[in-house]
Amino acid sequence: MSAEDYKTLPVTVEKAIPVNYDLGNLSVFDSNFMDKNDFDTSNGKREENIKNMTRDNVQLLINQLLSLPIKTTTDSTGGSNGQSSSMTLLQLPAPITELPREKPLPKAKAQTKWEKFAATKGIQPKAKTGKMVYDEASGEWVPKWGYRGNNKKLDDQWLVEVDDKVKGTDNELIDPRTLNRAERKRLIKKNEKQQKRNLKNAH
Repeated sequence: MSAEDYKTLPVTVEKAIPVNYDLGNLSVFDSNFMDKNDFDTSNGKREENIKNMTRDNVQLLINQLLSLPIKTTTDSTGGSNGQSSSMTLLQLPAPITELPREKPLPKAKAQTKWEKFAATKGIQPKAKTGKMVYDEASGEWVPKWGYRGNNKKLDDQWLVEVDDKVKGTDNELIDPRTLNRAERKRLIKKNEKQQKRNLKNAH
């Protein structure tokens, strides 16, 4: 059957046994009898029979979809000129067929040493404040850590005040910028060791 022949087919389809729909999953379940000879590989009209059956069931699905509530929205902007474009949307119902998961449910993460301690002491986790912080010197929002992070601003200062804590110690004559970099590296190594320890305890 050619494409032109399909265009002339009626939009109404009659089935001996009514099909079941799951419009939320855009699915049709056809329980009507099928002659296995029509779909046998030795049958010369096998492909045509498959196309005809598929076409009828898709037509039934489309008929059901067109009976659903329709919503028109202009929330989207399309095209390179930035003009608003309207879209007509079908409001699908909730799916009724439970689909199997491709992968098993993820296992719950084991509590870290700190999380266990906080739970026993009733310590609430701090609210996350985001990854950016406002730098008054530059007047810009910069990352707290990482590339151009706020924790590195000491590295770029041409004049640095010596902390009273290091006065009279072996670190008094060491550039504070060097100490700051060394402290960052120490914290990074500490965090890496803690992460490895947590993974080991989780396994």
